[in-house]
Amino acid sequence: MPRTAPLTTDDLSAGAPVHTPAASGEWWRDAVIYQVYPRSFADGNGDGIGDLPGVTAKLDHLQQLGVDAVWLSPFYRSPQKDAGYDVADYRDIDPLFGTLEDFDEMLAGAHERGLRIIVDLVPNHSSDQHVWFQEALAAAPGSDARERYMFREGRGPAGDEPPNNWQSIFGGPAWTRLAPAEHDGPLGPQWYLHLFDSSQPDLNWENPEVRAEFEAVLRFWLDRGVDGFRVDVAHGMVKAPGLPDWEGHVSMVEGTVDDGHEQVTDPSAPEDGSTGAGHAGPMFDQDGVHEIYRAWHRVLAEYPGDRCLVAEAWVEPLSRLARYVRPDEMHQAFNFSFLTAPWDAAKMRAVVDVSLDTMDAVSAPTTWVLSNHDVVRHASRFGLAEIGGRQLNGIAATDPQPDAELGLRRARAATLLMLALPGSAYLYQGEELGLPDHTALPAEVRQDPSFFRTDGAEPGRDGCRVPLPWVGGAPGNGFGPTGTTWLPQPDVYADLAADRQYGVKGSTYEMYRTALELRRSERIGAGALSWVDALSDSPDVVAFRVAGVVVISNLGAAPLTLPAEAEVLVASGDLDTSSDAVALSSDTTVWLHA
Repeated sequence: MPRTAPLTTDDLSAGAPVHTPAASGEWWRDAVIYQVYPRSFADGNGDGIGDLPGVTAKLDHLQQLGVDAVWLSPFYRSPQKDAGYDVADYRDIDPLFGTLEDFDEMLAGAHERGLRIIVDLVPNHSSDQHVWFQEALAAAPGSDARERYMFREGRGPAGDEPPNNWQSIFGGPAWTRLAPAEHDGPLGPQWYLHLFDSSQPDLNWENPEVRAEFEAVLRFWLDRGVDGFRVDVAHGMVKAPGLPDWEGHVSMVEGTVDDGHEQVTDPSAPEDGSTGAGHAGPMFDQDGVHEIYRAWHRVLAEYPGDRCLVAEAWVEPLSRLARYVRPDEMHQAFNFSFLTAPWDAAKMRAVVDVSLDTMDAVSAPTTWVLSNHDVVRHASRFGLAEIGGRQLNGIAATDPQPDAELGLRRARAATLLMLALPGSAYLYQGEELGLPDHTALPAEVRQDPSFFRTDGAEPGRDGCRVPLPWVGGAPGNGFGPTGTTWLPQPDVYADLAADRQYGVKGSTYEMYRTALELRRSERIGAGALSWVDALSDSPDVVAFRVAGVVVISNLGAAPLTLPAEAEVLVASGDLDTSSDAVALSSDTTVWLHA
């Protein structure tokens, strides 16, 4: 039953800790890490596309916000078929974003401000413009050049059928056949595997040359001074032996899948905490990936400063995800079970409980995230009547539209809940401004390859990648000196621009800044967590104690009266003070001393 009686201080007592922090003090165990998507963060040269000088110019914003580190999405030399996740040269900067000197200046500026820098690494596939793939195209079947990628003979008498039935995450077949050449085998041109776009051929991680090359790439960036790597598709480099057929289909958001079986969407089962954010296809989460990460761990251990590896692995159950962060492998793994959890108190508690328990078992921090460059921003997602499924992939103008007011209210509440959880938290650029997705982008401006490979059936991820507003009402809302933006901004971005929120009491930016300041001063990220016993079974409330702070999230419709003597530290929304008592309104989170 929903709680109706006023809370007392005694009600806020907690049981035994369900999580205690690790004794070691590596920075990444409780860091707040801010994702910069460079092409949409800030434009330094006026071409309408964000760049590294733009990042450097906005480092003060990140320092004042109070984050500990910055993760940069790919900036490598690339034909930009998939916004830089198609890498042509892993050791150079694409001219779109600047130069290696610009990178060094940005890195030095970040370190001067106490900000660490994590860079994206894309090891599952390269661009088809990479020198290796160009060599493979010119080489014969069975050659060393071909062995760097996943080339196979076709099926059927003439080899004109794909080697298996796998589908691309971006839509359509996962195999492309080469054009005829003089050196073709008896079955004609070979096929190559691409789990993403056809311009992104999968590398062959059974090949020692591939493994040696990526260890050299790690050293190149470590020698320049980066603090870690976020590893794209970390669960995908090794494929099942024989590349067997599979009747399932993985969607554009790598973790959502239809494998022909009923999906687990209720995380209340304590044995795994599944939410449907994982899959079991033969192209993902193979045991062989762990040998790769043990080798990478040894490389990073040669460098000072607790360098870290972060796994982007859409893997469930969480016991499978925990294997990526065992002590001799990676250091963090994104918790997509938390990201995909619905707005439901019981399910939120279950995901948190199982996440902490599972990661504690391997002495790894739990890593919390609500938004990134691949999913609908949580300010829009929580405004939808139904949350999850394809709505993670993007929202089109013809789709049911989010309730903007409800979405922002719930997003702010979810953020305060997330930032109070022990471990490491990730923020996606612009969420500190309360930015929604652009849900009305016309087809002619969209650029995500999934939109084109599915003939528009998937709206794609462009809506969460719109350039940030820095100066409300200025051309392009201050994104760059010319006002040009590579994607159009929605009208609401002017009111949500950074300059209109700095110093404004109650603004989303000031809520984030206050919460991050408290998180640091109260040592919340490194704290022990205990559930508040009186509310542990509530259908409407998530409540816990962490590092001496009481955190209460009211997900129900009725207000919840707080103890009169409690000291409010920060709240995600206005508290109801219409009576003698202070009430926590619906869809609101509060941090208290009580």
